[in-house]
Amino acid sequence: MRRSDRLIGVLRAVLPSPFTIAILLSLLAFALALLLTGGEKPLGGHALDLLGHWERGLWDPPLLVFTMQMMLILVLGHAIALSRPVEALIDSLLRFCRDTPSSAATVTLLTVLVSLFNWGLGLVFGAIFARKVAEHAVRRNFGLNYGLIGAAGYSGLLVWHGGISGSAPIKVAEAGHLKALMAGSMSPEALAGLPERIGFEQTVFSPANLLLCAVLVLLLPAVMFLLGRKDRSGVPHLRPSSLHSQLEGKPHGAERLDHSWVLAGGIAAVILIYGAWSALSKYPEQGLAFITPNAINLLLFGGAIALHGNFHRFLAAVDEAIGGAAGILVQFPLYFGIMGLMKGSGLVEQFAQFVVDHATAGTYPLFTFLSAAVVNVFVPSGGGQWAVQGPLIMQAGQALGMDLPKGIMAMAYGDQLTN
Repeated sequence: MRRSDRLIGVLRAVLPSPFTIAILLSLLAFALALLLTGGEKPLGGHALDLLGHWERGLWDPPLLVFTMQMMLILVLGHAIALSRPVEALIDSLLRFCRDTPSSAATVTLLTVLVSLFNWGLGLVFGAIFARKVAEHAVRRNFGLNYGLIGAAGYSGLLVWHGGISGSAPIKVAEAGHLKALMAGSMSPEALAGLPERIGFEQTVFSPANLLLCAVLVLLLPAVMFLLGRKDRSGVPHLRPSSLHSQLEGKPHGAERLDHSWVLAGGIAAVILIYGAWSALSKYPEQGLAFITPNAINLLLFGGAIALHGNFHRFLAAVDEAIGGAAGILVQFPLYFGIMGLMKGSGLVEQFAQFVVDHATAGTYPLFTFLSAAVVNVFVPSGGGQWAVQGPLIMQAGQALGMDLPKGIMAMAYGDQLTN
């Protein structure tokens, strides 16, 4: 048995599904709150209070809006990746894929660049590109390590949280998000000390993050190229397939509206032009504050309709993409429940005080980075991880006098490290 097969066996033996992990983490948080908080309260009454905190977190309205925003980022990005223009673009890039090293480097480079724009688009773009490269290898009869190419197609998840669709940076860029997140965890005085928003100019577009992204864009394809040079795999065995192989029936009556490129193009143009005007009109006064989850989703919505050419193909792509958002739909509320339980019980304050007692403003970003890398294994979602870790970062960071944008980006890089 190969070492990789043994490793896969170990991981399958110790890690259940992400949903089950979220349930287990909820039980762990409940047990810790039951043991460490409550004081002299009767055990039964304290347990009911904790369940109340959990329920309020579960259905927290602003966080449910966050859930929908993250689902749309994934679904609309996926829909764009399934469009014919994107498929044509991928086909045109296959000429750079001549063997395993060149294919691994090309897939990695393009996937990383796309993922810096949108993680959902990058995730699906990389998967489609990897499949197309394998089909290309079959047609051209050259050896290819399909597993390495699959890893290259996933490499965008090594940079996504430092990009413009990163869950933590785009949420803290929203006016009022930080204070809403920390309501109930901080005193009114401490809450008033939080910034109204932390803009992209301090996180995603900060010089340090831009430099790190540039290094990763250069480093990751080079590493994958070197790994590919050590491979001696044969031609992969698979059947060629097409994303658009299903025949479209002839529309009748009002169905012609669903297939009308004029109507779809007009609506997409209105959305994209308005989105551009809105951004340009806000930029002189607000700077990069116009970059929010809603602004990104508006751009993706208009772009997806435009690239598919009509509503029929757009909705078909959405139908195919929506299954990928199921995890967000059912797991995010569980993470919000954990956050509500920790905030309402006082666990956030206890954990923050422990950090304050054992860290400094200089070492806390490193602690955040390393802990986020571990948490990512158990909370496989940047948005869910922000919901769980965000309050602790804000609470301890403010107490230590830490640069809050630095703490946020430390969590973002830790999150993507273990991908």
